[in-house]
Amino acid sequence: MLELISSYSTFAILVAAAVHLFAFAVLAGWARSDRKRIAQTLERFTAGLPHRSRMDFHVHLSDQIEAFLADISDVMAQPLRSADRARLADRIRILDERREYLHSLRFETAWNVARTMIEAYPLAGVLGTILAIGSALAADDQASVNVIVTRFGDAIWSTFAGLSAAILLMLVGSVVEPGFARLSENRLGVREMAAKVKRELSVLEQSGAEAPTEASDKAATPEDGTA
Repeated sequence: MLELISSYSTFAILVAAAVHLFAFAVLAGWARSDRKRIAQTLERFTAGLPHRSRMDFHVHLSDQIEAFLADISDVMAQPLRSADRARLADRIRILDERREYLHSLRFETAWNVARTMIEAYPLAGVLGTILAIGSALAADDQASVNVIVTRFGDAIWSTFAGLSAAILLMLVGSVVEPGFARLSENRLGVREMAAKVKRELSVLEQSGAEAPTEASDKAATPEDGTA
């Protein structure tokens, strides 16, 4: 049994590394999909603003999201009764911080697992080496030299596969992880901006509703000294 496990340890490491690469590809596609939906939502929300940012199609989606957030911040800095603030108030339902793609727990959990498990490959290589050496030492006295050499060969290849897989996955991770971190920042920025916009525009709507009421109350109150 020990001999069988040690003989397949290198193959198991390579298969796990291939699955790990596929997981990084899935995460990259997931991140791009969420980033695109966030950018499209902000684009609809800011459509029609006179000073909206205009960028080329090849600009990274994270840069587009940051530009849209800057446009919204500029509008929120305008006077309370400005036309642009009223336009955003009419579209407030478009910007909803409760949208699923703004909640990053599942994505960040999967990303953390993929990143952390890279450290397991050197350990798996060492484990395969230990199993191969143990298999060689457990062989009976009648075992041929070729069998023992084969077991030590499995030990070497297991170590090589574990280290190579770790190096490759670390390289891939260093390429894709900045985009994942940028997406987390974009999500946080959109959630904070959405909460701010809803809070301030709701105050604007309440003040607008109270103004006619106060005016009607004053009109209904008789002036002092009238008969």
